[in-house]
Amino acid sequence: MGISGASGFQYGMKALELLRDQDIEVHLVVTKGAEVTRAMETQWQRQDITVLADEVHNVANLGASISSGSFKTLGMIIAPCSMNTLASIAHGLTSNLLTRAADVILKERRRLVLMVRETPLNLTHIKNMHLVTEMGGIIYPPVPAFYQQPQSVDDIVRHSVARALDLFELDVGGLNRWGEKHNEQ
Repeated sequence: MGISGASGFQYGMKALELLRDQDIEVHLVVTKGAEVTRAMETQWQRQDITVLADEVHNVANLGASISSGSFKTLGMIIAPCSMNTLASIAHGLTSNLLTRAADVILKERRRLVLMVRETPLNLTHIKNMHLVTEMGGIIYPPVPAFYQQPQSVDDIVRHSVARALDLFELDVGGLNRWGEKHNEQ
């Protein structure tokens, strides 16, 4: 799992919280831009995030286990995914561990889900999304689903992240789905 420097650090934190209850090993890479965003948007300290992962890799460590295709993974989610990270992945630029790990996921034909965060989009953003999609990646902008009748920002964030984790066939529970009756509280 990666967290890059786009607004929406909460998406990465929520993914870590939801993955904690799954029977999988979570490796985490946090970019320098994400550290800046975390400090600007949240009250969380770095250790609040890192304790939720089984292993935390330094973004500069290109020799980490996740930089090799021989290291088996279910895939990778980057939440949020900045346009800089998207562009690097789209063009095979692997100058840090986050983009190297994403490149490995693509070359090994594993699942890569990018929760891209930017608006409005320019043509370069759209072309980069197109390129990643052609390579087998999934572009998953965290667009709110209001059919679930969210009561808080956390409800909106949780639903977006849970749906993104569905793409890995991970059922995090408590997800109101279209057509299901909502539990009355």
